[in-house]
Amino acid sequence: MSTAEHEEFLASVRALLTKHAGSAAVRAAMHTELGYDPALWRLLCEQIGVAALAIPEEFGGFGAGLVESSLVVGELGRTLAGVPMLGSAVLGAQAVLLSGDAEACARLLPEAAEGTRTIAVCWADERGWDEPGVRETDGALTGTAHYVLDGMSADTLVVVTRTGLFEVEPTAPGVTRRSAPTMDPTRKLAEVGFADVPARRLGSGDQAAAVARLRRIAWAALAAEQVGAADRCLEMTVEYAKSRVQFGRVIGSFQALKHRMADMYVLLESARSASIAATASVAADSPSAAEDVWAARVHCSEALTAIAAETVQLHGGIAITWEHDAHLFFKRAHGDAQLFGAAHRPVAQPA
Repeated sequence: MSTAEHEEFLASVRALLTKHAGSAAVRAAMHTELGYDPALWRLLCEQIGVAALAIPEEFGGFGAGLVESSLVVGELGRTLAGVPMLGSAVLGAQAVLLSGDAEACARLLPEAAEGTRTIAVCWADERGWDEPGVRETDGALTGTAHYVLDGMSADTLVVVTRTGLFEVEPTAPGVTRRSAPTMDPTRKLAEVGFADVPARRLGSGDQAAAVARLRRIAWAALAAEQVGAADRCLEMTVEYAKSRVQFGRVIGSFQALKHRMADMYVLLESARSASIAATASVAADSPSAAEDVWAARVHCSEALTAIAAETVQLHGGIAITWEHDAHLFFKRAHGDAQLFGAAHRPVAQPA
């Protein structure tokens, strides 16, 4: 897509989310078992085709790319809607593609592109994403994958192990799923257990490179979500500063608060630049992708955390009430800072 097409596409996504994913709708959905409104997901898939964006045409997708998918993830970050875009349409679909398993791609991805099949990636151990939580022995899986996005509702499980990627049906004997407690009520996570579960290997050979690229894709998409959330935080803060009156003046007229909001804006725009660079680098599989994604992961996490904290501060006491959305963005900021693991400094490649 061209820049103009991106802008038109974003306007369509935002218009749909504005109509169907307002604060009341998100709050109602987060108390359900799914954690999101399935009707919203159907609208996004049927009217805009969000799940098909980064899936090649040969597997039923649009063949657009990761850049377009990240644009949607960013818009969802503005609303905190918990639809399975990041977990399934981005991470799950890319895991299947990266495996190089043509049969699995042809079988799983057309329904994933339609949004009728969700794919959950089972990866982390209880300490995080540095080590897989599940091990494979003679084609059978044992262990527990923690912090699984869309893990409770997924139709297909893709399991990351040290020996490769595996496909498992969630209803297979020996598979257990339970909801995991989270700080962020707008994002559901699950723990998925495997007790000597037979699994189908995806692809062949060493999948280490595929897993490394999958992590870069996850971090780039998450950075886009963080920028979207930070953008909405600043927008809410400016709106509030224009309407809240103190000492006979709107608080936005006070110079000290103007400076703080200006600092928020500078932080947001630098994070936006880092996110755009990382997404473009990962989409092109650039040699600098590891460094670009590392920079975006660190800076966008710090930016959203700082901007969400300022949002709470500048809204005053109302921001810590359950009725205001500021605390939801604050919780999303802290949850996102841990999701998919910490960003260790990349090792420089030899010249």
